[in-house]
Amino acid sequence: MNTLTKGTFRHIVFKDEDTWYAVALEFNIVESSDDPKLAFFNLLQAVSGYIESAKKIKGSRYQSLNQKVDNEYEKLWEILHSPTPVKSPYLVNMYGVSRV
Repeated sequence: MNTLTKGTFRHIVFKDEDTWYAVALEFNIVESSDDPKLAFFNLLQAVSGYIESAKKIKGSRYQSLNQKVDNEYEKLWEILHSPTPVKSPYLVNMYGVSRV
C-alpha cells in the first residue's frame, strides 16, 4: 500500500503508432512524447507533483495513491511478466517498479 512517504508504483513506456506513452499504473497517470526518455521523465515529474498535491490535501486516506489499475495497462503488465513468451501488442521501451 502506498502512503505519502513510502511505496512503489509500476511503470511501462510503450509506443502506439507514432507516440510514446509512459504510464504509472497505480496512479493512473499517463504522459506522452515523441521520445521514450522524455515521456518517462515527464511521468516521473507528474508522479512527484501528484504525491506533493496529495500531501497538501491530506485527503481520503491515501485512496488516490492506490487506485484500481486500468484493465488495458494491467493486461500489458501481465504480458510483460508472462513466464512464457507472449508478443506484446506495442513496442515496449522499458518497464519496472519505482519507489515513491
